[in-house]
Amino acid sequence: MKEQEVQYQAGDVTSKGYLVYDEAVQGKRPGVLVVHEWWGHNQFTRDCARKAAQAGFVGFALDLYGNGKQADNPQVAGQMSGEIGKNFPVMRTRFNAAREFLSKQSNVDPARIAAIGYCFGGMVVLQMARAGEDLRGVVSFHGLLGTAQGAQPGKVKAKVLVLNGADDPFVPKDQVEAFEKEMRAAGADYKVINYPGGKHAFTNPAATERGKKFNLPLEYNADIDKRSWSEAVAFLNRVLK
Repeated sequence: MKEQEVQYQAGDVTSKGYLVYDEAVQGKRPGVLVVHEWWGHNQFTRDCARKAAQAGFVGFALDLYGNGKQADNPQVAGQMSGEIGKNFPVMRTRFNAAREFLSKQSNVDPARIAAIGYCFGGMVVLQMARAGEDLRGVVSFHGLLGTAQGAQPGKVKAKVLVLNGADDPFVPKDQVEAFEKEMRAAGADYKVINYPGGKHAFTNPAATERGKKFNLPLEYNADIDKRSWSEAVAFLNRVLK
């Protein structure tokens, strides 16, 4: 695997990304953007980009906060994610700067780009789909599903896969139901999978310890992590073929 730290410009902010791909593969291939949790672009995000590369894509872990900023506690994480989450133009600008960077890589087919996101990042990729961004598909892992900017009929271009913990207190059942109603009304091509026993951040091996440290309902689940990744790869292979 070829792995490299890169810098790219997102408006007036310099962001730090992480590009990963299999050097043995010849020619252009699809690209997958990886959007980080509210903690920021960290090792977990890079590991997810590496998994995307191992699945045959060019993985690119982007940086929505700029300058590689990370949070080490929920207060700072909430502040940084809130600044982006409540300012859609900034979110969109920074997301599209990363997409443009990935699209320009010599081994990437710019017509075949998808995005996956975790927690905060899951919310971000769903917002990009709602906004009609030209992506082949988006995958949300344990992302928040509510929005103040619902999808409009006929606007969602990306196919949508939501991988949700059925026991995630941050995503109650009524939020899931409202999301599905929104997607149906918009005519979106979507699928929601609810994993029984799944709590928030079920894909992150550090979640359980972090949850105990900060008294948050976070819990890693190795089985759901594996199953949800298999679902995501099958989805990406289908939409990016």
